[in-house]
Amino acid sequence: MFKKALAEFIGTFVLVFAACGVAGATGGELVATSLAFGLVIVAMAYSIGRVSGCHINPAVSLGCLLTKRMNVKEFCVYVISQILGGFAGAALVFGLFKMAGVVIPGDACNGVVGGTVNAGGIIAALITEIVLTCIFVYVILNVTDEKAGTSKKAGLIIGLTLTLVHLIGITLTGTSVNPARSIATALTALIYNGNPAPLSQVWIFIVAPLVGAAVAAGLYKALNAEKK
Repeated sequence: MFKKALAEFIGTFVLVFAACGVAGATGGELVATSLAFGLVIVAMAYSIGRVSGCHINPAVSLGCLLTKRMNVKEFCVYVISQILGGFAGAALVFGLFKMAGVVIPGDACNGVVGGTVNAGGIIAALITEIVLTCIFVYVILNVTDEKAGTSKKAGLIIGLTLTLVHLIGITLTGTSVNPARSIATALTALIYNGNPAPLSQVWIFIVAPLVGAAVAAGLYKALNAEKK
C-alpha cells in the first residue's frame, strides 16, 4: 500500500507540476495545454501504472471504487496521496515562477464559464465538468478492463482522451476533471498570489468530477453487465 500511495503522490505531482506549468507558462494556450495533460498521463501510465494503476485523480479512483476494483481503504489512501502530490507539484511550479518574476496567467486554475460567478455560469461549469469527467472515466474503465484486451495500449488511449476533453473544456472551465489538480492550484494561488477566487469556486471542481465519475461507473456496470 505504501508503494501505491507513493506512486500516486509522484504521478499527481508530475501531472500538476508539468501540465499546470505549461498552462501557466503559455497562458492556457489550447493545444499546448491539452497536449501537456495528455502526454503526462501517457508518461505516468507507463511508469507508475504497474504499481498503482496510475489513477492520479480522485474521480478515477471513485470510478474504480464503485466498480469494485478497489476497497474503501485503498480509495482513501489514493485520494490523500493524490491531493498531497498535487499540492506539492503546484507549490513547486508556482514557487519557481514567482522566483523568476513570472506571473502565471489565470494562476493555471479552473473557473466558471465566462469567468462570471453567477447561477448560469455555475450551472454551465457543473454540466461541463460532469460530462467531460464522465467521458474520461468511462473510457478508462473500459480500456483497463481485463476483457478488453487493450492493456498495452491503455495508457496511450487514456492520454489521448484527456487531451480531447481539454480541447473541449479549456475555453469553458479550464478543464479540471480532477479534484486533486483543482484543489492544488486553488490553494497555491491563494498562498502565493493572494487570489481567493479559485478557492471560492473549487467546490464546483470537486463535486462535478465526482458526479461524472459516478455516472461513468453506472454506465460501465449497466453496459458491461453479463447475463447470468
